[in-house]
Amino acid sequence: MSVLELFCAVDDFCQTFEPIWHQQCIASGTKQRYRARQLTTSEIMTILILFHQSHYRTFKAFYTEHVCAELRAEFPGLVSYTRFVEFFPSVVVPLCAYLHSCFGRCTGISFVDSTPLAVCHTRRIRQHRVFRGLAARGKNSVGWFYGFKLHLLFNDYGELLNMTLTPGNVDDRKPVPQLIQRLFGKLFGDKGYLSQPLFQQLLSNLGVQLITPRRSNMKPELLTWDDKLRLRKRAIVETIIDQLKNISQIEHTRHRSPLNFFVNVLCGLIAYCHQPKKPSLQLDTQLPVLSA
Repeated sequence: MSVLELFCAVDDFCQTFEPIWHQQCIASGTKQRYRARQLTTSEIMTILILFHQSHYRTFKAFYTEHVCAELRAEFPGLVSYTRFVEFFPSVVVPLCAYLHSCFGRCTGISFVDSTPLAVCHTRRIRQHRVFRGLAARGKNSVGWFYGFKLHLLFNDYGELLNMTLTPGNVDDRKPVPQLIQRLFGKLFGDKGYLSQPLFQQLLSNLGVQLITPRRSNMKPELLTWDDKLRLRKRAIVETIIDQLKNISQIEHTRHRSPLNFFVNVLCGLIAYCHQPKKPSLQLDTQLPVLSA
């Protein structure tokens, strides 16, 4: 997506969202000061999302070497890097709302998974101060980490359906009922989501069938042939997470503020949603129904 296309999409959203947001702040009695800035909210959001579509590894290098040098005509009101960083907290709410508008539609076939977002090396946990009281020590299949867990929900076209962020020590199964409130059909997950109480809860309350691999000491489950294929293709989620971490750069250990960390994650997810081509299953939906 080009700079112009991205700005038009973000600006159209902001023109609708900002008046409603400001009106709600006034109605709630919250004191707000809306002083005129050289950059509009849509321009700030566009620059932040552009960073996650670029090849730069740090936002400072991207802003000083690319935006200020090559995009000054597109953003005539550019400010210094230090001043721009001060704008981050003001766009957290618009970014949350814009990400929600970028979510895909449920197709009846969904995949759930979580990934750790480490905020520091395990050897520096005792010295870490930025996320004290927020992050937690957790463990996944790779090993121990200190930070958060990003829980993601996708459909079979690779479109993001929902997300939530929890401390690193939260069980993968705990956020699932809240994540799938608007879902229908079948939900595929790994062995970390294997739970009979969770299966019964989702099926009885929401009508969603949870399908996970079985352990070797458990009785086999009867599945249709297409469900068995989709369960094997569940690794598509790992491909998406790899793109989020290595292309959209949602994980790094240089954060100096929890709000900036959250902005980084939101913009990385938005950048992925704007990808023209996403990993998808491309399975034939007319497969014969067979029992395992």
